[in-house]
Amino acid sequence: MEDTQIFEYFEGKTIFITVFAEKILRVQPNIKKLFLLIRATTKTTGEQRLQEEVVDTELFRVLREEYGANFGSAVLSKIIPVSGDVSLENLGIADPEMRESMWQEIDIVVNSAATTKFDERYDVAFRINALGALHVRDFASKCSKLEMLLHVSTAFVHGTRVGLIPEKPFSMGETLDGSKIAYLDINTEKKIIEEKLSRLQTQNATEKEIARAMRDLGIERTLDSIFVAYGQGKLKFFVGDPDSTLDMIPGDMVVNCMVAAIASHSNDHQQGLWVYHVGSSRRNPLKFEELKWVMHRYLTKNPMLDSRGKPVRVGQPTTLSTMASFHNYIATHYLPLLKILKVINMMLCNHFESLYTNMRRRINSAMRLAELYKPYVFFQGIFDDVNTENLRRTIRESNKNVVLNFDPKCIQWEEYFENTHFQGLIKYVLK
Repeated sequence: MEDTQIFEYFEGKTIFITVFAEKILRVQPNIKKLFLLIRATTKTTGEQRLQEEVVDTELFRVLREEYGANFGSAVLSKIIPVSGDVSLENLGIADPEMRESMWQEIDIVVNSAATTKFDERYDVAFRINALGALHVRDFASKCSKLEMLLHVSTAFVHGTRVGLIPEKPFSMGETLDGSKIAYLDINTEKKIIEEKLSRLQTQNATEKEIARAMRDLGIERTLDSIFVAYGQGKLKFFVGDPDSTLDMIPGDMVVNCMVAAIASHSNDHQQGLWVYHVGSSRRNPLKFEELKWVMHRYLTKNPMLDSRGKPVRVGQPTTLSTMASFHNYIATHYLPLLKILKVINMMLCNHFESLYTNMRRRINSAMRLAELYKPYVFFQGIFDDVNTENLRRTIRESNKNVVLNFDPKCIQWEEYFENTHFQGLIKYVLK
């Protein structure tokens, strides 16, 4: 990858791109330029975001120590921040000279643009996650020296398929609904969003009502929110198939596979699409029941603190193995008390309004979380990784597996969650 020009985009959470940028700059010091498309905010410029969210982070500490006083000239000079927006044509790059320069110089395009905000509005998610990928592809097609386009996506575009899921590309517009193949028309989706927004505006809906309506069209899920809800005492039970396999993988292993794929294919003149499942369900499966007890043991030894600074004691986790048992549990344990509290609150002129509102909100939150996670905690698929294993073998044979390890078999799940994942979540996400 010597003298390579790499173009990458980050949106929202920047930790993944920070890991990727640091890895590229550290293991491939001869790289010529690393273009980063950064969307400026109302408070910060793209250059400020690059400095604060990427360069100044702890992840860059090794590079700062290695280069010392030469860090700026040896490393920072290679990172080119580009103001833009992946949801717009030409990626929102307004400067025509910058666009032309990028089209002439870039030979590798990496796209991991995605909004991972919980309960994201569908129109926002559609512009970034769907139209964004289309715009990146169109931009890459104009790069005269292009050798490869690497796109990173969640494996769950496979929907709720069961059994062994092969590493194969989808056709344009193809999607999956369970075991049935369906087709998604991007223009139809745009029309649906536009019509929905138009109806809401005609009804003089408030901005809050519009945001809520658009969130109902699209959702994001992350198991970290279950950990947080349980640790804060807001979640008293777990919903899911105890034997369901959770396909999980540390972010740095994903980045290592990305770098390995670039190294393996950047000079490959064979045309075609390669799909790599960077996961664990095939070679190092983690069961839902196992993760539940890992959370319990960690939070028992390392309790979170409530608003008064007192430790939150987590109870023995109850598992509801079907959605029917979950709804029955709610109806039996929570709804009767909520109804009684509602009547008492009305009789006492809303004296217990705050208590009633909080209880109703917690029940609604539990109901919503269960529906959000249903495709994951009842998932019965296993992601095949034949291509990924072949790539791992290639890296091992080239003696690069020390710096580019992405073998899930080396992960001890309980040790990883207790010593790395949960601690990082508390230190960096919940700070």
